[in-house]
Amino acid sequence: MRATLTISLPEEISEGLSSLVKRSGKSRSQVVQEALRKQIALERFRDLRERLVPKGRKSELHTDEDVFRVVS
Repeated sequence: MRATLTISLPEEISEGLSSLVKRSGKSRSQVVQEALRKQIALERFRDLRERLVPKGRKSELHTDEDVFRVVS
C-alpha cells in the first residue's frame, strides 16, 4: 500500500531539494523517500545501540576489538 504525504518545507530546504533533484536526475519523491529510508535506518541503529551497549559493557565488551576477540 502506498501513502501520500503532503509537507511544508522552508524555502532553504525546498531550494536544496530542487538542486539535489536536478543534480541526481531523480524525482522529488525518490529523493525524499531515500532520505526517509536513511533516517529511519539511522534511528533504528541508534535504538538498537542504546539497548545493546549496556549489555556489552556488562560482558566487558567496550571496543570493536573486544567484540572481534570474542567472535573470532
